[in-house]
Amino acid sequence: MMNTDDLDTEHRLDSLYKDLAAADLRPLWTITEQLLTPTPKPKAVPWLWSARTMKPLARRAIDLVPVERGGERRVLSLQNPGLGGRPYAVGTLWGALQCLGPREVAPAHRHTPGAVRFVLEGEGVWTTVNGDACDMRPGDLVLTPSMNWHDHTSSVDGEMFWFDGLDLPMIEALDGVFFEEYPGPGQAQPEPAEHNTSERAHAGASRYTPGSVRDHLSPRHSSLLNYRWADTEKELDRLGAQSDEPLVEVEYVSPDTGASVLPTLACAVHRVRAGRRSKPVRRAGNTVYVVFRGSGSSVIDGQRFDWGPGDMFVAPSWSAVEHAAQERADLFVLSDEPVLRALGIARTEVLDAPQPVTRVFDPR
Repeated sequence: MMNTDDLDTEHRLDSLYKDLAAADLRPLWTITEQLLTPTPKPKAVPWLWSARTMKPLARRAIDLVPVERGGERRVLSLQNPGLGGRPYAVGTLWGALQCLGPREVAPAHRHTPGAVRFVLEGEGVWTTVNGDACDMRPGDLVLTPSMNWHDHTSSVDGEMFWFDGLDLPMIEALDGVFFEEYPGPGQAQPEPAEHNTSERAHAGASRYTPGSVRDHLSPRHSSLLNYRWADTEKELDRLGAQSDEPLVEVEYVSPDTGASVLPTLACAVHRVRAGRRSKPVRRAGNTVYVVFRGSGSSVIDGQRFDWGPGDMFVAPSWSAVEHAAQERADLFVLSDEPVLRALGIARTEVLDAPQPVTRVFDPR
Protein backbone atom coordinates (compact mmCIF):
# COMPACT_ATOMS: atom_id res chain seq x y z
CA MET A 1 0.00 0.00 0.00
CA MET A 2 1.43 3.41 -1.03
CA ASN A 3 2.04 6.02 1.63
CA THR A 4 1.01 9.64 1.20
CA ASP A 5 4.37 10.75 -0.20
CA ASP A 6 4.36 7.95 -2.80
CA LEU A 7 0.83 8.83 -3.89
CA ASP A 8 1.77 12.47 -4.24
CA THR A 9 4.82 11.58 -6.36
CA GLU A 10 2.73 9.30 -8.57
CA HIS A 11 0.14 12.02 -9.04
CA ARG A 12 2.76 14.63 -9.95
CA LEU A 13 4.45 12.18 -12.35
CA ASP A 14 1.15 11.48 -14.12
CA SER A 15 0.61 15.21 -14.40
CA LEU A 16 4.11 15.65 -15.86
CA TYR A 17 3.48 13.00 -18.54
CA LYS A 18 0.16 14.59 -19.51
CA ASP A 19 1.75 18.02 -19.79
CA LEU A 20 4.65 16.62 -21.85
CA ALA A 21 2.19 14.97 -24.25
CA ALA A 22 0.21 18.19 -24.54
CA ALA A 23 3.44 20.00 -25.48
CA ASP A 24 4.34 17.34 -28.10
CA LEU A 25 7.31 16.14 -26.06
CA ARG A 26 8.39 12.58 -25.27
CA PRO A 27 10.49 11.62 -22.25
CA LEU A 28 13.45 9.63 -23.52
CA TRP A 29 13.64 7.49 -20.38
CA THR A 30 10.38 5.78 -21.36
CA ILE A 31 11.43 4.91 -24.95
CA THR A 32 15.19 4.30 -24.83
CA GLU A 33 14.83 0.56 -25.44
CA GLN A 34 12.65 1.21 -28.50
CA LEU A 35 15.19 3.57 -30.05
CA LEU A 36 18.59 2.19 -29.09
CA THR A 37 18.35 -1.53 -29.82
CA PRO A 38 21.36 -3.88 -29.52
CA THR A 39 21.02 -4.74 -33.22
CA PRO A 40 18.90 -3.33 -36.09
CA LYS A 41 15.16 -4.05 -35.80
CA PRO A 42 13.80 -3.42 -39.32
CA LYS A 43 10.07 -3.38 -39.85
CA ALA A 44 10.44 -5.14 -43.22
CA VAL A 45 10.41 -8.93 -43.17
CA PRO A 46 12.21 -11.46 -45.38
CA TRP A 47 9.93 -12.09 -48.36
CA LEU A 48 9.83 -13.52 -51.89
CA TRP A 49 7.82 -12.53 -54.97
CA SER A 50 7.69 -15.32 -57.54
CA ALA A 51 7.96 -14.83 -61.29
CA ARG A 52 5.12 -17.28 -61.87
CA THR A 53 2.85 -14.89 -59.97
CA MET A 54 4.25 -11.58 -61.23
CA LYS A 55 4.62 -12.32 -64.93
CA PRO A 56 0.94 -13.20 -65.65
CA LEU A 57 -0.16 -10.12 -63.71
CA ALA A 58 2.30 -7.97 -65.66
CA ARG A 59 0.94 -9.30 -68.96
CA ARG A 60 -2.60 -8.51 -67.86
CA ALA A 61 -1.42 -4.99 -67.02
CA ILE A 62 0.10 -4.64 -70.52
CA ASP A 63 -3.32 -5.47 -71.99
CA LEU A 64 -5.30 -3.19 -69.68
CA VAL A 65 -3.11 -0.29 -68.56
CA PRO A 66 -1.69 2.07 -71.21
CA VAL A 67 1.64 3.80 -70.69
CA GLU A 68 0.87 7.51 -71.01
CA ARG A 69 1.03 10.80 -69.18
CA GLY A 70 -0.42 10.51 -65.72
CA GLY A 71 0.76 6.97 -65.20
CA GLU A 72 4.26 7.33 -66.67
CA ARG A 73 5.32 3.72 -66.01
CA ARG A 74 3.75 0.26 -65.93
CA VAL A 75 5.40 -1.03 -62.78
CA LEU A 76 4.47 -3.68 -60.20
CA SER A 77 6.21 -2.57 -57.01
CA LEU A 78 7.28 -5.07 -54.38
CA GLN A 79 5.26 -4.35 -51.25
CA ASN A 80 6.80 -5.81 -48.12
CA PRO A 81 4.11 -7.06 -45.71
CA GLY A 82 6.03 -5.66 -42.74
CA LEU A 83 5.88 -2.04 -43.92
CA GLY A 84 2.22 -1.33 -43.28
CA GLY A 85 1.12 -0.99 -46.90
CA ARG A 86 4.04 1.12 -48.11
CA PRO A 87 5.02 0.08 -51.67
CA TYR A 88 8.64 -0.65 -50.73
CA ALA A 89 10.62 -3.88 -50.91
CA VAL A 90 12.54 -3.05 -47.72
CA GLY A 91 12.88 0.04 -45.57
CA THR A 92 15.37 1.90 -47.79
CA LEU A 93 14.92 0.27 -51.21
CA TRP A 94 12.25 0.22 -53.89
CA GLY A 95 12.11 -2.92 -56.02
CA ALA A 96 9.71 -3.63 -58.87
CA LEU A 97 8.97 -5.47 -62.09
CA GLN A 98 8.57 -3.05 -64.98
CA CYS A 99 7.08 -4.16 -68.29
CA LEU A 100 6.93 -2.52 -71.70
CA GLY A 101 4.57 -3.70 -74.42
CA PRO A 102 5.09 -3.79 -78.19
CA ARG A 103 6.13 -0.48 -79.77
CA GLU A 104 5.46 1.44 -76.57
CA VAL A 105 7.22 4.52 -75.20
CA ALA A 106 7.33 5.20 -71.46
CA PRO A 107 7.46 9.03 -71.24
CA ALA A 108 10.58 10.95 -70.26
CA HIS A 109 10.87 12.36 -66.77
CA ARG A 110 13.48 12.85 -64.06
CA HIS A 111 13.59 12.72 -60.28
CA THR A 112 15.98 12.94 -57.36
CA PRO A 113 15.78 9.24 -56.46
CA GLY A 114 18.43 7.28 -58.35
CA ALA A 115 17.45 4.13 -60.23
CA VAL A 116 18.89 1.03 -61.86
CA ARG A 117 17.38 -1.38 -64.39
CA PHE A 118 18.41 -5.03 -64.62
CA VAL A 119 16.96 -6.67 -67.74
CA LEU A 120 15.24 -10.03 -67.32
CA GLU A 121 13.60 -10.75 -70.67
CA GLY A 122 13.17 -9.19 -74.11
CA GLU A 123 15.05 -7.37 -76.87
CA GLY A 124 14.67 -4.26 -79.01
CA VAL A 125 14.21 -1.75 -76.18
CA TRP A 126 16.42 1.13 -75.16
CA THR A 127 16.48 3.54 -72.24
CA THR A 128 17.59 7.07 -73.14
CA VAL A 129 19.47 8.68 -70.24
CA ASN A 130 20.23 12.37 -70.71
CA GLY A 131 20.41 11.83 -74.46
CA ASP A 132 22.34 8.54 -74.44
CA ALA A 133 20.19 5.73 -75.85
CA CYS A 134 21.28 2.59 -73.97
CA ASP A 135 20.24 -0.63 -75.68
CA MET A 136 18.83 -3.22 -73.27
CA ARG A 137 19.34 -6.97 -73.43
CA PRO A 138 18.85 -9.72 -70.83
CA GLY A 139 21.40 -9.45 -68.01
CA ASP A 140 22.33 -5.85 -68.82
CA LEU A 141 22.40 -3.20 -66.10
CA VAL A 142 21.33 0.34 -67.06
CA LEU A 143 21.70 3.31 -64.70
CA THR A 144 19.37 6.28 -64.47
CA PRO A 145 21.14 8.51 -61.92
CA SER A 146 19.48 11.22 -59.87
CA MET A 147 17.94 14.02 -61.97
CA ASN A 148 18.90 12.45 -65.30
CA TRP A 149 16.15 12.57 -67.92
CA HIS A 150 15.11 9.05 -68.91
CA ASP A 151 12.51 7.30 -71.05
CA HIS A 152 12.03 3.75 -72.36
CA THR A 153 11.33 2.95 -76.02
CA SER A 154 10.37 -0.33 -77.69
CA SER A 155 11.08 -0.79 -81.38
CA VAL A 156 9.73 -4.35 -81.63
CA ASP A 157 6.48 -6.29 -81.40
CA GLY A 158 7.50 -8.22 -78.28
CA GLU A 159 7.39 -7.51 -74.55
CA MET A 160 10.25 -6.58 -72.25
CA PHE A 161 10.53 -7.15 -68.51
CA TRP A 162 13.14 -5.74 -66.17
CA PHE A 163 13.84 -5.18 -62.50
CA ASP A 164 13.62 -1.61 -61.24
CA GLY A 165 15.65 -0.68 -58.17
CA LEU A 166 15.48 2.78 -56.58
CA ASP A 167 16.60 4.56 -53.43
CA LEU A 168 13.14 6.20 -53.27
CA PRO A 169 12.33 5.24 -49.63
CA MET A 170 15.68 6.65 -48.53
CA ILE A 171 15.24 9.91 -50.42
CA GLU A 172 11.67 10.20 -49.16
CA ALA A 173 12.89 9.76 -45.57
CA LEU A 174 15.29 12.66 -46.19
CA ASP A 175 12.39 14.78 -47.55
CA GLY A 176 14.35 15.11 -50.76
CA VAL A 177 11.98 13.87 -53.49
CA PHE A 178 11.68 16.10 -56.57
CA PHE A 179 10.04 15.07 -59.88
CA GLU A 180 9.71 16.72 -63.29
CA GLU A 181 8.02 15.73 -66.54
CA TYR A 182 10.06 16.19 -69.72
CA PRO A 183 9.40 19.63 -71.21
CA GLY A 184 9.95 18.62 -74.84
CA PRO A 185 7.23 18.43 -77.51
CA GLY A 186 7.06 14.62 -77.51
CA GLN A 187 6.87 11.92 -74.87
CA ALA A 188 10.50 10.89 -75.30
CA GLN A 189 13.84 12.57 -75.75
CA PRO A 190 14.94 12.80 -79.40
CA GLU A 191 16.57 9.54 -80.49
CA PRO A 192 20.27 10.20 -81.06
CA ALA A 193 22.02 9.21 -84.26
CA GLU A 194 24.12 6.71 -82.31
CA HIS A 195 23.25 4.57 -79.30
CA ASN A 196 25.45 3.57 -76.35
CA THR A 197 27.81 6.55 -76.37
CA SER A 198 28.89 6.15 -72.74
CA GLU A 199 29.70 2.49 -73.42
CA ARG A 200 31.99 3.40 -76.32
CA ALA A 201 33.61 6.17 -74.30
CA HIS A 202 34.58 3.64 -71.62
CA ALA A 203 35.64 0.78 -73.89
CA GLY A 204 38.21 -1.31 -72.06
CA ALA A 205 37.77 0.57 -68.76
CA SER A 206 37.59 -1.26 -65.45
CA ARG A 207 33.95 -1.71 -64.41
CA TYR A 208 33.94 -4.50 -61.78
CA THR A 209 35.60 -5.33 -58.51
CA PRO A 210 35.83 -8.74 -56.81
CA GLY A 211 33.67 -8.95 -53.73
CA SER A 212 32.29 -5.53 -52.86
CA VAL A 213 33.68 -2.01 -52.84
CA ARG A 214 35.32 -1.26 -49.49
CA ASP A 215 37.65 1.72 -49.77
CA HIS A 216 36.13 3.95 -52.44
CA LEU A 217 33.37 6.49 -51.90
CA SER A 218 32.12 9.17 -54.26
CA PRO A 219 29.15 11.54 -54.45
CA ARG A 220 29.32 11.18 -58.25
CA HIS A 221 27.46 8.56 -60.22
CA SER A 222 29.19 6.42 -62.83
CA SER A 223 29.45 8.09 -66.24
CA LEU A 224 29.20 4.60 -67.75
CA LEU A 225 25.45 4.05 -67.99
CA ASN A 226 25.15 0.51 -69.34
CA TYR A 227 26.97 -2.61 -68.17
CA ARG A 228 26.69 -5.62 -70.50
CA TRP A 229 25.93 -9.11 -69.27
CA ALA A 230 28.60 -10.52 -71.58
CA ASP A 231 31.22 -8.50 -69.66
CA THR A 232 29.74 -9.40 -66.28
CA GLU A 233 29.67 -13.10 -67.09
CA LYS A 234 33.24 -12.99 -68.36
CA GLU A 235 34.37 -11.48 -65.04
CA LEU A 236 32.40 -14.07 -63.04
CA ASP A 237 33.98 -16.86 -65.08
CA ARG A 238 37.45 -15.40 -64.53
CA LEU A 239 37.04 -15.10 -60.79
CA GLY A 240 35.38 -18.51 -60.55
CA ALA A 241 38.40 -20.12 -62.20
CA GLN A 242 40.65 -18.64 -59.51
CA SER A 243 38.67 -19.82 -56.50
CA ASP A 244 36.78 -22.82 -55.17
CA GLU A 245 34.53 -20.78 -52.89
CA PRO A 246 30.82 -21.68 -53.07
CA LEU A 247 29.93 -18.08 -53.91
CA VAL A 248 31.66 -15.73 -56.35
CA GLU A 249 30.79 -12.04 -56.04
CA VAL A 250 31.45 -9.06 -58.30
CA GLU A 251 30.28 -5.51 -57.79
CA TYR A 252 29.72 -3.11 -60.65
CA VAL A 253 31.85 0.01 -60.17
CA SER A 254 32.30 3.41 -61.72
CA PRO A 255 35.28 3.42 -64.12
CA ASP A 256 35.79 7.07 -63.10
CA THR A 257 36.21 6.60 -59.34
CA GLY A 258 36.18 2.87 -58.52
CA ALA A 259 33.20 3.51 -56.24
CA SER A 260 29.73 1.97 -56.39
CA VAL A 261 27.76 2.90 -59.51
CA LEU A 262 25.48 5.34 -57.63
CA PRO A 263 26.24 7.23 -54.40
CA THR A 264 23.30 5.52 -52.68
CA LEU A 265 23.08 2.12 -54.39
CA ALA A 266 25.46 -0.78 -54.85
CA CYS A 267 24.85 -3.34 -57.60
CA ALA A 268 26.47 -6.76 -57.72
CA VAL A 269 26.06 -10.30 -59.02
CA HIS A 270 26.49 -13.33 -56.78
CA ARG A 271 27.21 -16.62 -58.53
CA VAL A 272 26.37 -19.67 -56.43
CA ARG A 273 28.04 -22.89 -57.57
CA ALA A 274 25.88 -25.95 -58.20
CA GLY A 275 25.55 -28.18 -55.17
CA ARG A 276 27.30 -25.70 -52.87
CA ARG A 277 26.16 -23.57 -49.94
CA SER A 278 27.57 -20.20 -48.89
CA LYS A 279 28.33 -19.26 -45.30
CA PRO A 280 25.65 -17.30 -43.45
CA VAL A 281 26.42 -13.56 -43.48
CA ARG A 282 24.80 -10.66 -41.66
CA ARG A 283 25.20 -7.12 -42.96
CA ALA A 284 23.88 -3.79 -41.76
CA GLY A 285 21.60 -2.38 -44.44
CA ASN A 286 18.97 -3.81 -46.76
CA THR A 287 19.30 -6.07 -49.80
CA VAL A 288 17.12 -7.08 -52.75
CA TYR A 289 17.99 -10.23 -54.75
CA VAL A 290 16.82 -10.92 -58.31
CA VAL A 291 17.32 -14.40 -59.73
CA PHE A 292 18.66 -14.09 -63.26
CA ARG A 293 19.64 -17.71 -63.92
CA GLY A 294 19.55 -21.03 -62.11
CA SER A 295 17.58 -22.36 -59.17
CA GLY A 296 18.23 -22.92 -55.51
CA SER A 297 17.26 -21.66 -52.08
CA SER A 298 18.28 -19.09 -49.50
CA VAL A 299 17.93 -19.30 -45.74
CA ILE A 300 17.18 -15.90 -44.20
CA ASP A 301 16.99 -15.85 -40.41
CA GLY A 302 16.05 -19.53 -40.36
CA GLN A 303 13.37 -19.34 -43.06
CA ARG A 304 14.03 -21.12 -46.38
CA PHE A 305 13.07 -19.45 -49.63
CA ASP A 306 13.11 -21.62 -52.77
CA TRP A 307 13.71 -19.63 -55.95
CA GLY A 308 14.13 -19.81 -59.71
CA PRO A 309 14.58 -17.44 -62.68
CA GLY A 310 12.76 -14.13 -62.35
CA ASP A 311 11.99 -14.49 -58.64
CA MET A 312 12.80 -11.57 -56.33
CA PHE A 313 13.41 -11.72 -52.59
CA VAL A 314 14.67 -9.46 -49.82
CA ALA A 315 16.88 -9.62 -46.75
CA PRO A 316 16.25 -6.80 -44.24
CA SER A 317 19.13 -5.29 -42.30
CA TRP A 318 21.18 -7.68 -40.12
CA SER A 319 19.37 -10.80 -41.34
CA ALA A 320 21.55 -13.89 -41.54
CA VAL A 321 21.61 -14.92 -45.23
CA GLU A 322 23.03 -18.02 -46.91
CA HIS A 323 22.51 -19.37 -50.43
CA ALA A 324 22.52 -22.86 -51.97
CA ALA A 325 22.15 -23.74 -55.65
CA GLN A 326 20.71 -26.86 -57.27
CA GLU A 327 22.25 -25.68 -60.53
CA ARG A 328 24.69 -22.82 -60.99
CA ALA A 329 22.80 -19.63 -60.20
CA ASP A 330 23.41 -15.94 -60.84
CA LEU A 331 21.69 -13.47 -58.51
CA PHE A 332 21.58 -9.75 -59.19
CA VAL A 333 21.98 -7.92 -55.88
CA LEU A 334 20.90 -4.38 -54.96
CA SER A 335 21.88 -2.82 -51.62
CA ASP A 336 22.15 0.49 -49.78
CA GLU A 337 25.71 -0.25 -48.64
CA PRO A 338 27.33 2.93 -50.08
CA VAL A 339 25.29 5.06 -47.69
CA LEU A 340 26.22 3.00 -44.65
CA ARG A 341 29.89 3.09 -45.66
CA ALA A 342 29.75 6.86 -46.15
CA LEU A 343 28.27 7.25 -42.67
CA GLY A 344 30.80 4.88 -41.09
CA ILE A 345 28.15 2.42 -39.89
CA ALA A 346 28.64 -0.45 -42.36
CA ARG A 347 29.06 -3.75 -40.55
CA THR A 348 29.33 -7.38 -41.67
CA GLU A 349 29.47 -10.61 -39.68
CA VAL A 350 30.20 -14.08 -41.08
CA LEU A 351 28.67 -16.93 -39.07
CA ASP A 352 30.55 -20.17 -38.61
CA ALA A 353 27.73 -22.70 -38.90
CA PRO A 354 24.74 -23.06 -41.27
CA GLN A 355 21.43 -21.89 -39.88
CA PRO A 356 18.85 -24.46 -38.82
CA VAL A 357 15.74 -24.15 -41.02
CA THR A 358 12.75 -23.52 -38.79
CA ARG A 359 10.19 -22.84 -41.53
CA VAL A 360 9.79 -22.80 -45.31
CA PHE A 361 8.35 -19.78 -47.08
CA ASP A 362 4.96 -20.49 -48.61
CA PRO A 363 4.19 -17.99 -51.40
CA ARG A 364 0.63 -16.80 -51.58
